[in-house]
Parts: sequence; structure tokens; C-alpha cells
Amino acid sequence: MGEWRGIWVFIEQDDGVIEESSLEVLSRARELADMRGEEVTAVLLGESVSEEAAKLGRHGAHKVILVEDPILKYYTSDPYSKIMARLIEERKPDSLILSATRNGRDLAGRLAVKFRTGLIAHVVSLDYDDEGLLMGKVPGFGGNIMAVVKCVKGRPQMATVTPGIFDVKEFKGEAEIEKVDSGLDPEQVKTKVVDREIKELIDISKSEKVVIAGMGTGGRMELVNQLAELIGADIGVTRPLADMGLAPRDIQVGSTGVILKGSLAIVLGASGAPHFVSGIKDMGTVISINKDPEAPIYEYSDHYFVGDIFEILPLLLKKLKEG
Repeated sequence: MGEWRGIWVFIEQDDGVIEESSLEVLSRARELADMRGEEVTAVLLGESVSEEAAKLGRHGAHKVILVEDPILKYYTSDPYSKIMARLIEERKPDSLILSATRNGRDLAGRLAVKFRTGLIAHVVSLDYDDEGLLMGKVPGFGGNIMAVVKCVKGRPQMATVTPGIFDVKEFKGEAEIEKVDSGLDPEQVKTKVVDREIKELIDISKSEKVVIAGMGTGGRMELVNQLAELIGADIGVTRPLADMGLAPRDIQVGSTGVILKGSLAIVLGASGAPHFVSGIKDMGTVISINKDPEAPIYEYSDHYFVGDIFEILPLLLKKLKEG
């Protein structure tokens, strides 16, 4: 394994703009590299993204591998995985870390199979042990436990990181940018994007106030929506409601969904499984309503009200409407 050195971060971009979750991963990678005396290399693929590449040094990259090609304007599995596999074979990074976005998960899985290496998925922490093995905490058994998992097989060691877990940080110095030819033959690329439709969604990871519906609501969202509207909050849900198809995954709160960092969370009928509370631990104030006086969510709440949501909410809404 002595040939494999350094930490690589795959930098995801959409239409020429770098995804913030990639900068979160890059910042954490730099912290780990500094502790280990290693270098961080950011790998950026796209079309006309040189200006974006120049920003990566401020967020932790010592070096940037830049590959520009019109075929790479939007992410597609075939060309992206081919280029990344070629670069890994040639340069042998010890670790490759990606954000656990849809594209990041797709690319990570393909590369892990290609190199028959370990991949830790959806981690909510990231570190190395004394033997240099990459390790992270991963939600397990439906999110009811947090398991520490290590990469014990193959190189590069790989992990995908849940967006919102780490902060974007500033570092001194500029990164060395190396431009690399894509080597792509357009005739051999099997898929291409012929049309895109962008659906506008609220990114609740950036919301100051969020009202979160749990299983205790039974998926009945009318009062939840009224409360959110009255206090100017956005809506979130726990994983079971998203699993049941009662709400989109984009507003699922927790380690397998969205991590919140705002000022106020009102949690309605959520028991407080570990994977969920990891999504609200950084909120300024957490107010919870639950029938169970001993529900785990109690330990993570600044204010805890025991009672029936559908008895308490109408009274609360009445008071709010009265000013």
C-alpha cells in the first residue's frame, strides 16, 4: 500500500457552479491531511470551470486536478467514472472522499466496484485510526444505532459524506492547478444530456426555522402546515414519513437526509432516533411535543411538552392568530 498516498476529494459542480457540500468535504479533508502530514487534491471535472477551480485552495486544496471538456458539463456516469478511474490508476491516492449527493453516490459505487475497495457510505463523521485506516460513523438498523466503520480492504479508501455534516472553512494559500486532458472520444460516450428540467425546491438545510412532522402526526399535515406558515418556517419530516411516500426525500431530516443548522426546530411527534437527532443537534433551540414523557427526543429538546399534538396545536395556533 506504500504507493498510495494523499487524500483526494471529488468536487461536484452543476452547470459550472461548485456544490457547497463538496466544499464541506474538502474542508474536513484538509483538517485530516494536516493532522497526517499529507496533501489534499481536489478533482474537478466540467466545462469552463477554471474560475471555480481557483477557489478551491481557499477551502483546503493543496492541488487541483482540472479536467475540462464539453461532454463533462453535466454529470453522467460513463465519462465521469472513466476519467476518475484513469486518474486513480495513474496517481494512486490513498483516500477518495465524495459528498453523498445523488451524483456522488453513483460515482463512488462505480469506482468502489472497479477497484474492489472499501466504501463507507453516508458517514456523519470522518477520521483515521492509528493504522491509517479511514473510518466514519454510519447510521445503522434503520438509524437506531451509529456504527463506526473502517475501510479495511483495498485502495483507495473511500467514503461518501452526508451533506451538511461539516462546515465550509477558509484556509490560507492558493492551490496548484494542473490541467489534464479528458482523453474522451465523443463517439464512445454512451449517454448524453439532451434536456434538463430544473425543479425549484426549498433547501431546508439553510432554513432558520423548521417545523418537523414525525410519525406521531400520522402524516396529517394540515395543522403542521398552518403552524409553519404562521411563524414563517419551512417544513421537514422524519424518515418514516418519507419512506411512506407522504413527503419528498428533500425535506427528510437526519443523517440520511438533511442536516439543519438554523435557530429553531419545532418537532412534532418524533421519538428521537439517533439518525434523526443528528439532523437537529446544531439547531439553536429545539421545542418538542410528544405523548411519551420518556421518548429519547426529550434529551435533545430545550423545551419538551407532553401531550396530544392534535390537542395542543389547535390551542397554539389560536394563540398565534390572536397575536
